[in-house]
Amino acid sequence: MIDFRVDDLDGMITCLNTAGIAVETRDEWDSEVGRFARIHDPEGNPIELWEPSMDPVSIVNEADAS
Repeated sequence: MIDFRVDDLDGMITCLNTAGIAVETRDEWDSEVGRFARIHDPEGNPIELWEPSMDPVSIVNEADAS
């Protein structure tokens, strides 16, 4: 699966739905690292969209400090 970071997941979902693209979301996908949604390419391969809850550098720095 390929994963794309997005700045505004809700806005991206709206744009994709407007274009007729089905977007899947599940509460259990969301976590402390951010929110997730999934679309599929024409061959059915999943493409994940990720809106981080904070800057990824901050996440790494927090992990290193632990």
